Amino acid sequence: MDNFQFYSPTEFVFGRDTETKAGEMVKKYGGTKVLIHYGSGSAVKSGLIAKVRNSLSECGIEFTELGGVQPNPRDTLIYKGIQLCRDEKVDFILSVGGGSCIDSSKAIALGVPYDGDFWDFYGTGKEVENALPIGTILTIAAAGSEGSGASVVTKEEGSFKRDVGSDKLRPRFSILDPELTCSLPAYQTACGATDIMAHVFERYFTNTHEVEITDRLCEAVLLTMIKETPRVIAQPDNYEARANIMWAGTVAHNDIVGVGRSQDWNSHRIEHELSALYDCAHGAGLAVVMPAWMEFVYKHNVMRFAQMAVRVWGCQMNFENPDETALEGIQCFRGFLRSIGMPINFKELGAKEEDIPQLVEKLGIGDGKTGGFVHLSAQDIATIYRIAAHAE
Repeated sequence: MDNFQFYSPTEFVFGRDTETKAGEMVKKYGGTKVLIHYGSGSAVKSGLIAKVRNSLSECGIEFTELGGVQPNPRDTLIYKGIQLCRDEKVDFILSVGGGSCIDSSKAIALGVPYDGDFWDFYGTGKEVENALPIGTILTIAAAGSEGSGASVVTKEEGSFKRDVGSDKLRPRFSILDPELTCSLPAYQTACGATDIMAHVFERYFTNTHEVEITDRLCEAVLLTMIKETPRVIAQPDNYEARANIMWAGTVAHNDIVGVGRSQDWNSHRIEHELSALYDCAHGAGLAVVMPAWMEFVYKHNVMRFAQMAVRVWGCQMNFENPDETALEGIQCFRGFLRSIGMPINFKELGAKEEDIPQLVEKLGIGDGKTGGFVHLSAQDIATIYRIAAHAE
C-alpha cells in the first residue's frame, strides 16, 4: 500500500425528508445569500424547490435561483451563474440535482472569486485557490460529486469535456434523501449505477500491490450494485434498495475505496469525448467504453482481472488458463450492463465508427500517453473505440 492522505470533510445528512434541513445546514456553514442551482423543471414540479425555498426562508436566508442545468453541463450557463452570483452578492451555492448540477455549481463556485475565465482550471492542472462554499441536495445516485472535489463540464464551442479536481470544491454538506430518486426512469437509474461501478473499477485496476482492504471495499460496493440495481429497476419505489445505491455512489467516489493505491481513469477520459460529441448519458457511454478498455488491457495483469471475475462475478478460477477466467469476468460485466438496459456498442449508443479519429484527436494526447494502470497512446485508444464499436 502506498502512503496517502485522506481528506473528506463533507457532512452527510442522510434519510427521509432531510431536504427540509437545507436552511439549517446553509446557516451552519455561514451562508447568508444563496444561489439555488438546479436542472430541469422536474425539481420545481415535484415541489422540491418549494421545500428548499421554505427551509431557507424559515432560517432567514436570502436566495436567488438559476435553473436549466443539462446533462453534460455547459459552460454557457456557468458563465451566467457566475455573473448572477456577483450581481446578487451570493456567498453560498446550493445545488439541487444530480452530478451535472453539482459539477456546474462547483464551476460557478470557483469562477466567482476568480479574475479570469473559469475554464482556465479545466483540463489544465491549474490549482484552485479560492471558491465559494457549496452544499448539495442529491436527486440522482451516480456521479458521486456530492462527496468529491471533482467537477466535469462541457465547453459548447468545440464540444470539449474537461475536468478539475480540488479539495476547495468539496461540498460543505450533502443532503441525501433516497426517496428523491424513486421517480427516476429505469434508464437514468441504470446509467447512474453504471457510473458508480465505473468509479470503483477506475480504482480497482491498480499497479499497487498488497491493497487487500481497499480491494475488498471495492468489491463490496460492486456486489451491492449488482444486487440492488435490478431491484430498483423492477421496484422503483424500493426505499431500502435506493438507499443502498445512494450511499454506494458516495462511497465509490469520495476516494475511501481508492486511498493508498494508484488509479487509472482512462475509461472516463475516453468516454468524455463520446458524451461531449453525441450528448449521450455519461453512464451509457461508460457502459460501452469500460468493457472494451478491459478487453484491451487485461493482459497487463491477468490475475487482477481473474480476481475480479471470481470475487465479483462468481466465476470459477481456471488456474491453468487464467486468461479464460479474466475474459469470462469481463463478459459477465458486459452481460450485466445489457441486463439493466445499457448500450454496449456504438450503434446502441448512437455513436459512429467513422468519428473515431475525431474522438481521439479531441483527447489531446498527441504523441504522448495517458492513464495510470496502462499508459495508452492515441493509437491504443483508437483500438479501444473500435472494440467498443463492435461489442456484442
